[in-house]
This record gives sequence, structure tokens and C-alpha cells, in this order.
Amino acid sequence: MFNRFNQLHESSEDPLVLPNCWDVVTARLIEEAGASALATTSAAVAWSMGSPDGNQLDRDLMLANLQRITEAVDVPVSCDIEGGFGDDDKALSETTRMVIGAGAVGVNLEDSLDDGSLRSVDDAARRVKVVREAAGKEGVDLYLNARTDTYLVGDGDLDDTLARADAYLSVGASGVFVPGTADLATISTLTEAIQAPVNILVGPESPPVPELAEAGVRRISAGSSLAGAVLGHLSRAAHELLNEGTYQRLEIPLPWADLNALF
Repeated sequence: MFNRFNQLHESSEDPLVLPNCWDVVTARLIEEAGASALATTSAAVAWSMGSPDGNQLDRDLMLANLQRITEAVDVPVSCDIEGGFGDDDKALSETTRMVIGAGAVGVNLEDSLDDGSLRSVDDAARRVKVVREAAGKEGVDLYLNARTDTYLVGDGDLDDTLARADAYLSVGASGVFVPGTADLATISTLTEAIQAPVNILVGPESPPVPELAEAGVRRISAGSSLAGAVLGHLSRAAHELLNEGTYQRLEIPLPWADLNALF
């Protein structure tokens, strides 16, 4: 599974497209839709367990959920470990070993802090190195997607983004995740300058997959936007049922038998 997942980032034609999952049923539905791999979204995983996003979910709950997902599907699964579930190296190493033990073949590790600031380049790079070394001790080629939030919570400084990408790749990152920009010119600049697969976060305002592929993007993630769309529909349907007494938003459901057959 590790080699298979790594190879999915190397195609010269089609990027790896990940409509992120957050539990077993969403994982199975996305797999059934034709996904060649899966990735969790930390936000929706947290919400589904009654926790806010942002490094606040209990690690053991995340791991139990991850293992249920990996055991239910036949494709590689990458896990969003947010900031690593702990500030010190020991906790970060433990998290890495545990997600591998739960069946994940890749991780996302972000460089932002809970207060909305960015870690220093050196600190963030050190943490990437810790994850790589922990995976190496487990004897696996973990896909380490190093996320930089320079466009998401920072000021979108291109030079800072590229410096961070270089630093993370130099200590073992497999690819670089740059959420927060949908501008094709910027994305093209990033993919040309970063010597590794670049991951872009997409949503309703993002360019279509073919345009991102032409711009050099190798991995495309929906993040929490798919969960937001699903939960938004649920909220509107519930309001309609409770406040209007009608059922129009309950049209076109997935049949009970089809959902049951997933398991």
C-alpha cells in the first residue's frame, strides 16, 4: 500500500484527486465512486466526534476512527494529523507510529499553530524530520505531505512558501501541500518552483481539475468542503422538515439497500 500510494503522486498525466472522508460510510462511498486512494479531513473527523477542529480532538479517538476506515476499504488511506497531536518530538513520533499501526500510508503535517501564526521554518522543518525518522524506524516509506499555511493563515508570501517547501523537502517531506490559493498563475509558479508533488485544496471557487492538472498540480484535496456541503444539506433538510413540514430536500436519496450493501 505504501508504494502504491507514493506512485499515485508520480503520474505525468492525471493528478491524485481526494474527496476527503471522515468516517467509514463516507470512505466507502468515496471508494465506490472510483477513488484510487482516500484521505481523512481532520475538521470533519473532529466534528463527527463532537470536537472543534484545530488540534483539539483526542488522539485515541482519531486513531480508532482511522483504523475503522482502513479496515473497511481496499485502497490506500492517508491521515490528516493536523499539528501532530503534541508539541514535543516524543508525542509527534508516537503519533506517527500509531497512525502507521492503524493502517495509514501517508500523513499531512501542518506548520501553523493554534493561534493562527506559523511556526518558524526551522521548527516546522524539524518536525517534518521527526515524522520521517519515526516512519523510517517502522520500516515504511510513509508519504509525508508537508502542509504550509502561508496562504491560508499567513500573508501569501511566495518567497516564504518556497523557502518552507525547500526546507521541508530537504528533511524528508514527500510532497508539499499549499492550501489557500485558487489563482492558477500562483499555482503554476508553485508547481514549477517546488521540486516535488504539489497538493492544492479545492472548493466551489477553485479551477476545475483539468486546469489544475495543466498547471502542474499532482494532488487535489477537497478538505472539509465536501463535509461542509453534506452537513449543509442535512441542516437545510432538517429545517425544512421541522419548520415547513415538507420533504423536498429529501429527494434523490441513496437507497437504503445500496447503503447497506456497502458493508
